Amino acid sequence: MKEINDIVTAYKQAQKQGMQTALATVVLVEGSSYRRAGARMLITENGQLTGAISGGCLEGDALRKARLVMAQQKPMLVTYDTMDDDDAKLGVGLGCNGIIHILIEPIHPDNENNSIQLLSIALSKRQNTVLITLFSLKNRKAEQPGTCLLIADGAVYSPLKDLDLKTTLSTDGLQVFQTGQSATKTYFTDVEYIGFVEYLKPVISIVIVGAGNDAIPLTKMANVLGWEVTIIDGRANYAQVDRFPDANRVITAKPEQVLTQLTPDERTAFVLMTHNYNYEIALLKQLLPLQLSYIGMLGPKKKLDRMLGELEDEGLTITAEQLQNVYGPVGLDIGSESPEEIALSIVAEIKAVLSSRKGYSLKQKAVAIHAPEV
Repeated sequence: MKEINDIVTAYKQAQKQGMQTALATVVLVEGSSYRRAGARMLITENGQLTGAISGGCLEGDALRKARLVMAQQKPMLVTYDTMDDDDAKLGVGLGCNGIIHILIEPIHPDNENNSIQLLSIALSKRQNTVLITLFSLKNRKAEQPGTCLLIADGAVYSPLKDLDLKTTLSTDGLQVFQTGQSATKTYFTDVEYIGFVEYLKPVISIVIVGAGNDAIPLTKMANVLGWEVTIIDGRANYAQVDRFPDANRVITAKPEQVLTQLTPDERTAFVLMTHNYNYEIALLKQLLPLQLSYIGMLGPKKKLDRMLGELEDEGLTITAEQLQNVYGPVGLDIGSESPEEIALSIVAEIKAVLSSRKGYSLKQKAVAIHAPEV
């Protein structure tokens, strides 16, 4: 979602400057490629690029085609065959051994449901959404509807005038909500269309409990990833905005006050790093019953074991299911020593856990990088 946020921000800036824009979206990949379907890039008429549709090899050619799209005000479907020698002649040497289909669509500011507006609505909802992009491979000269339907918070947003098609897309979008997996479907009207039905999750929210110096690099790394960052500490002289300019919120709170100021969800990760045993055990007592996706505890395993033992002695029932989501010591084993290295191991573990991945080297992966986990 960081890429989408950057694109929306860049679009607003381009609007202020009165510049035309176009959105390039990877809508279908056959074989291997650097980016998957759903990768996006905003192009302005002066050549500014925000986002990425490849590792840098397609952007130049996409810029040229985007300028044509803006001039003609008509979407264009572009295909790059990385197994075709002609691509190398054009300077598009991808080395990915796949076919990438990219839809480039002009943005019409007067359309209240244009593609950027739909992306903006998706960003504004801290919940899962479904976005559908429609294109025709068989008839490239036909109308390319592009980013044309969003389902968010139970509502449907779409510029489509074909009510039957809109209803069919909405039904398929609701099915994707149920599966939690993006899908590619075929639709038959007067034109055969392919729909990329994309399942979008909100950005990760990380709650860093502890405003010591070792929390600063963790805040910076999370910010670079586009995560929502909240700093919490009971010490007002530590929980200062000027100490954490990369955080979205900085809160001074006692353990019993923390959850009154937050609304954690399945994409929220807590990292306890106050170096204050009493503060952390008091907060852990409140967090465990919530069945959060991730609770990380800085420090040795015996510290966590001691906390859990004391909480059980107090009468708290701790289930195996709750313990599965508690990570202590926090972070992946990458040999971290410095605060920056520890921060790297923490964000890597959070990303792996929330993506349901194992966190091992890709060289050990027996299938393609983007193959679904079984």
